[in-house]
Amino acid sequence: MHSAVADMLKAYDCRTADDYRHALNEIVQELALLGLYRGGFFNHAAFYGGTALRIFYGLDRFSEDLDFSLTKSNKKFDLSSFTQVVQDELGAYGLEMTVKEKIKQNDSPVKSAFIKGGTQIHIVKIASIEQPVAGINPHEQLRIKLEVDTQPPPCATFEMKYQLRPVPYSVRLYAPSSLFAGKIHALLCRSWKTRVKGRDFYDYVWFLSRSIPVNLAHLAERMKQTGHLSAAAALTEKDLQGLLHKRFASVDFEQARKDVLPFIKNRDTVKLWSADFFSTITDDKLKIEKAK
Repeated sequence: MHSAVADMLKAYDCRTADDYRHALNEIVQELALLGLYRGGFFNHAAFYGGTALRIFYGLDRFSEDLDFSLTKSNKKFDLSSFTQVVQDELGAYGLEMTVKEKIKQNDSPVKSAFIKGGTQIHIVKIASIEQPVAGINPHEQLRIKLEVDTQPPPCATFEMKYQLRPVPYSVRLYAPSSLFAGKIHALLCRSWKTRVKGRDFYDYVWFLSRSIPVNLAHLAERMKQTGHLSAAAALTEKDLQGLLHKRFASVDFEQARKDVLPFIKNRDTVKLWSADFFSTITDDKLKIEKAK
């Protein structure tokens, strides 16, 4: 194993197979970000979503995907022009990955690719690992999805963040209030036919617990883009609270807990989840970012 990857792995308190899976996943994510930085990707795009929250803002749950948005709409943007730098970066750290573009069947503005690599190559090279980690299926795949929104909704704000491992590099991110807008949009509008994404609700509590205000203008633009708010409509704080209360009343929170449990270590953080819990903390804690 490359010494830099070994050093990054030491930063994690890995005790189980799942701990190692999550740690290796996140290390690959960070190396991919480094490759994108070297390729100039962040001159055009910004990082957002759960993984951005975990790596740069301290969200205490694991996340699977790398989500990006262009800073300006560009329907002709070609994600594949950057995937080679990701593959090269991973290769430089001894990770034999393949990066392939995912061809979507629908006409979506989100360009996707997948980073794939065998878990075995990472686990087997850690000689001191004992069961159950050494018993991981050698054919298991480490898979991380990259998505880029090529037609971003307006009114988002951005900031630059710096990472120091394995070498210093910079990443353009959505500012916290705009990240919160994206999370509320997902919570309200995500269409999962058979289940609820509990991770959205977990992240919502995380934002409220840190008194991060929501960029209401950006949220409104996101909802208009997906058809959840008419183009001529305004979105007020009162409107938003009403939408959230309605959403909470419709959720199967037992199912939501089951979705998020594999991604968190402390099960007690979701024990209180209910419609009343979410409605009450929304009334008490939700803040709107002041217009600048």
